[in-house]
Amino acid sequence: MKDINNKIILITGGGSGIGRLLALDFAKRGGRVVAWDLNQEALRTLEDEGRQKGLFIKGMVCDVTNREAVYAAAKVLTAELAPVDILVNNAGIVSGSSFLETPDEKLVKTMEVNIISHFWTCKAFLPSMIARNTGHLVTISSAAALIGIRGLADYSASKFASFGFHESLRRELCSQKSAVKTTVVCPFFINTGLFQGVKTKFPWLFPILKSDYVARRIALAILKEKKQILLPWLIFSIYLLRLLPPGGFDFVVNFFGMNHSMDDFVGREKKNG
Repeated sequence: MKDINNKIILITGGGSGIGRLLALDFAKRGGRVVAWDLNQEALRTLEDEGRQKGLFIKGMVCDVTNREAVYAAAKVLTAELAPVDILVNNAGIVSGSSFLETPDEKLVKTMEVNIISHFWTCKAFLPSMIARNTGHLVTISSAAALIGIRGLADYSASKFASFGFHESLRRELCSQKSAVKTTVVCPFFINTGLFQGVKTKFPWLFPILKSDYVARRIALAILKEKKQILLPWLIFSIYLLRLLPPGGFDFVVNFFGMNHSMDDFVGREKKNG
């Protein structure tokens, strides 16, 4: 198991959801956690919770879609603490509407948050990891990176991109014989506010995952330096289904009700107005 005691761990989107749970988990294990988020109130709440438990958790307001803001925040973080040892690209948003019904600005924002921000964070922190020949890059992707679902066109596009970007970086690091580790995470729907209202036809096969369970599995995957983790395990079947012709693949997807998963979607943004 990786020793993260006193290691600097940066989690984007760390103020809520999976990011918040990961921050608390890593801090309990002795890590010095920095959470980036746009929600200053959520960050203060997280810092207070950590302080009450004697944990090191520092919140920083940072818009990860803003390249210059990321670079500036990275300099401050490094100067005040130390170079980042584990970077968790977790920040994410979802529109949850059909492609033609999704406003242009939401399409752009989904891509900026879910993938383009990874370019800026990796540019900010990966060079130091490579120079020190140590570090860990974590990408919180999605099962939507492996299969396109109705109502998730922009989200799937961004997650396909994050998966491909991560895989390319992993191979670049391998070709350089770098000791920097990588982990990509592809979970099914999680019961956070982000996907409130989604449903599954066969919950005993594809359950809506509990956030604390997912956070725990992600933390263990990072500590064990696993290259990839898919949740639940049946998500691996998508690789086999991809061998079917498109018509056969569509039949299976429809049978399992995946194209109706978003029919009753509410989500955090829609719920808040």
